[in-house]
Amino acid sequence: MADYDLTLSRDAIPALLDQPAALGKLVETILNQVLEAQMRDHLGAERYERCQEREGYRNGYRDRQLSTRVGSLVLRVPQTRDGSFSTDIFERYRRSEQAFVVGLMEMVVNGVSTRKVTRITEGLCGTSFSKSTVSRLAKALDEPVILESSA
Repeated sequence: MADYDLTLSRDAIPALLDQPAALGKLVETILNQVLEAQMRDHLGAERYERCQEREGYRNGYRDRQLSTRVGSLVLRVPQTRDGSFSTDIFERYRRSEQAFVVGLMEMVVNGVSTRKVTRITEGLCGTSFSKSTVSRLAKALDEPVILESSA
């Protein structure tokens, strides 16, 4: 696993901690810096650096929303011209942190209605899931439960 050096300015820390969603903002800042470091490793060069070892070129960013236990994060995912960059921070097309999804599933297993799950997640994290999304996640649980009970 690679090591990353992260930097936060002294002025940024009090500003981050004054916000109601301080932990979420801190995690968002750290993850955005990790994405930048992964892009540097992928390309083999810093931004605007010209060198023989360079493996490709940057092509801007795309914003990616990720629902986590600390709230909804907006990550700036760097892109390459050839589309070859992918990160290991989250799976492709995944919009929610796995632990967050497991928590949703646990609520459903314990008998909380899909509408209540939607209200609970909105209150806790500021992120709401539609009742159909919660139902789809619960349906994914049905198969393993049926297989286990028939064994």
